[in-house]
Amino acid sequence: MLSYFLRRLALIPITIFCILFLNFLIIQVAPGGPVEHMLATLRGASPDVTARVTGGSGQDTARTSVAQALNVSSPYRGAHGLSQEFVIELERQFGFDKPAYERFLRLVKDYMTFNLGKSYFRDQDVLSLILEKLPVSISLGLWSTLIIYIISIPLGIMKAVRDGSKFDIVTSSFIIASYAVPNFLFAIVLIILFSGGRYLDLFPLRGLTSECWRMLTWSERIVDYFWHITLPVTVMTIGGFASLTLLTKNAFLDELSKQYVITARAKGLSERNVLYRHVFRNAMLLVIAGFPHTLVSLLFTSSILTEVIFTLDGLGLLGFEAAQRRDYPVVFGTLYVFSLIGLLLNVISDIMLHLVDPRIDFERRDL
Repeated sequence: MLSYFLRRLALIPITIFCILFLNFLIIQVAPGGPVEHMLATLRGASPDVTARVTGGSGQDTARTSVAQALNVSSPYRGAHGLSQEFVIELERQFGFDKPAYERFLRLVKDYMTFNLGKSYFRDQDVLSLILEKLPVSISLGLWSTLIIYIISIPLGIMKAVRDGSKFDIVTSSFIIASYAVPNFLFAIVLIILFSGGRYLDLFPLRGLTSECWRMLTWSERIVDYFWHITLPVTVMTIGGFASLTLLTKNAFLDELSKQYVITARAKGLSERNVLYRHVFRNAMLLVIAGFPHTLVSLLFTSSILTEVIFTLDGLGLLGFEAAQRRDYPVVFGTLYVFSLIGLLLNVISDIMLHLVDPRIDFERRDL
């Protein structure tokens, strides 16, 4: 087993390299860029207008594209008079005066030592930015995952035991509805109902702590923290518990139909004993395997939308703002961290599976 996990760990750098390479290629053909965004800001024009002028030619032809962008008329007098020398100097500061392959190799080399570069539009290192915002995203993800598991596992077991009953049908309807409705709609509804949108004003709409948080006692800080995360965590929980509940139910139904369950019942064991002493351990294997998927999906999708809607200063909001401003070092830095966390969680999932059931041996499985 040790050699298997070492191979899995050795594949992580290769996987991250492929992820960075594919995203770097996409960036090269995407319209607009940090130089165009900066020029548009200086000229008082919209970045989208400048991006359309560049024609999506990519960063390798940024110099020609930006020179064309200088001919865009602007209603602001201060926007005129940008010389080509200034544009070339701007490209040099952003690093676009070098070929694409050289920039990519430099990026890979720096990332090997966790040198994620410096933000184009924030006077701060990308790594320090990520470390500053990471606790917010991790906090939301962990609390949401914990609550999802607390709700989904008992609910899935009850649905499996009462399969086909009225309880199963009614709960399935709620589960399907929660899975089908996007998270941002739940967020808007909760804001309207409980955050001063139209009815009640019970929960704050911005941030994870109050402005006077440092002046509060420890007990007041804990209450203030949970007061702020109630709505965001609720939104992420509603959008994430459906798949895990159905996974738990199906896993238990599959185990309940096996021969060892019939034998245990024939020996006179109680239904509770059969369910929690024999079935639970085997059925939970699939649920444990789904833990990384649940956490990663919350960090990649639900967390991003939730942070944007509730203005939470986490990695999701940081990446969203960086994509809008074409702040490529921050975009690639957040992508790198998210990918690394996701791959490590998958390895941890396999370790947990082996610890729960030592009979699972990944070395002997047929490939």
